[in-house]
Amino acid sequence: MNLSSDIADSSAAKKQITYQPNSQKTNRAILVLTLVLSLIMVAPFLWMLGLSLKDNQELMLGTDAVFHFPYTLQNYLDIFRSSSVFHWLMNSLIVSGCMTLGVLTLSSLAGYAFARLEFPMKKTLFVIVLMGLAVPEQAVIIARHQLFSEFQLHNTYLGLILPGLSAPFGVFLMTQFFKAIPKEIDEAAIMDNASKFKIFWKVLLPLTIPAQATLAILTFLTSWNDYFWPLISATDKSMYTITIGIASSQTNFAQTEGLGFLSSQAIFSAIPIILVYIFFQKHIVTAVAGGAVKQ
Repeated sequence: MNLSSDIADSSAAKKQITYQPNSQKTNRAILVLTLVLSLIMVAPFLWMLGLSLKDNQELMLGTDAVFHFPYTLQNYLDIFRSSSVFHWLMNSLIVSGCMTLGVLTLSSLAGYAFARLEFPMKKTLFVIVLMGLAVPEQAVIIARHQLFSEFQLHNTYLGLILPGLSAPFGVFLMTQFFKAIPKEIDEAAIMDNASKFKIFWKVLLPLTIPAQATLAILTFLTSWNDYFWPLISATDKSMYTITIGIASSQTNFAQTEGLGFLSSQAIFSAIPIILVYIFFQKHIVTAVAGGAVKQ
């Protein structure tokens, strides 16, 4: 028995040695492919970064100047001398932050109700909510514009925030995550005389932090990059978000403000997004890796 076992172990070891080079080649190929794809994805950002570090007069002669020295930080210094950019950033932070908090609150409450509570027409209402995913924003934009005009909500923070609070995907995500939590946890809390709201607030909600982090960053990114609705609703320059503010500066193919200055504004406006992603990265990975297999 020992002899046969040794033979089997040696043959298995030989197979490992035999297939190891192929495995290493495959891993290297995957690594190279990943690096190439990553470079392709980051290339526009690097190009914009290079433009932001060049003098505007040089860029007027040709954008190939981005590949040559010298480089300068003058465009970024000009940002700090301009109050408009910081005002647009503050508008975007207020709108995106309030929208994110609103979506998290409403989606968590609705998700808990659909996943844990029993009430009339629950399945029908859930289907109606999901149907909202199939309705594009452009289909309701005229009716929304007329409604907001009637209530004088244009050029207000409330007018920019309210449309984003309708988040069918958020309700679906939180519903599925609440369903993945074992019901034995609810039963244990009920035995301790916990109310429905206490079970939601104290017991279940902390378990959904990975899903909330994912929903928060998706909502924040969507709101921060939104261009269509702020373009319609924010006609007053004091209510511009960063996307509308930068777009309003792009007159005559950026020759008025300077291509380098506009690129520096775009880089500067991306800093909050990068910070948000870094802060929530661990929770996003946890949600993607573990949230789908908790059933």
